[in-house]
Amino acid sequence: LGKCLLSPIVLAAYAYNRSLSELGPGGRGEDEPGVLCQLFAFLMAFFGLAPTLLLLAMALECWLSLGHPYFYRRHLTRRLGATLGPAAAGLCALFCALPLLGFGAPMQYCPGTWCFIRMAGGGPRQLGFPVLYASLMGLLVLAIVACNVSSMRHLYGMARRQPHRGVPPAAAPRMEELDHLILLGLMTVLFTVCSLPLIIRAYMGAFASDINEDADLCALRFLSVNSIVDPWVFIIFRTSVFRTFVRRVCRRL
Repeated sequence: LGKCLLSPIVLAAYAYNRSLSELGPGGRGEDEPGVLCQLFAFLMAFFGLAPTLLLLAMALECWLSLGHPYFYRRHLTRRLGATLGPAAAGLCALFCALPLLGFGAPMQYCPGTWCFIRMAGGGPRQLGFPVLYASLMGLLVLAIVACNVSSMRHLYGMARRQPHRGVPPAAAPRMEELDHLILLGLMTVLFTVCSLPLIIRAYMGAFASDINEDADLCALRFLSVNSIVDPWVFIIFRTSVFRTFVRRVCRRL
């Protein structure tokens, strides 16, 4: 949804050879972003935070189902799962709308085809929001990594308890748990590597006054790479050929 909403705006800016501030109404340049630039900055912040919150919900669900199955069976219902998505989206929308109300400021970044929250070169009121945004992202990343590591520990323990010898079907559960373990590990590393650059840039811009738009653009690209690559990692890993290859490597190791 984020790609479908943001990509047409960028393509229109390239087609008309104009920046987002010039393309939308009310914009006069980089220092005075227009309505389109403000909308773009809101969508960028929202679609950076909302999927992270949903990933945390998924990581918590995985951790509870493996580590606390009785609590999971009794308290986690389909109705609760159905309300988590809209609730997370609503909370993220309210939080990301703060720059539109004056706490924080949208800013057009070079080469003029994307906007985001100002992360350097402003006053305390303008830089307070990116620090809060980065802190929240950092807490979510830590919580997701902690839940996934705990889930991986449970999966590894389950695989170790499976018999190593016996009839061939006995090895199937053990290899299935190892498949989930490796997939969870890959996705955790990918998510962490892609999320940290934006958090680091927000802190450097606020506390070290490091104004480097190329580094900011690189951080946003890393954040976008996660949402593009993560589904492909899941899809490729679930194919039988790749799983057979991984199982052979695991057996040899």
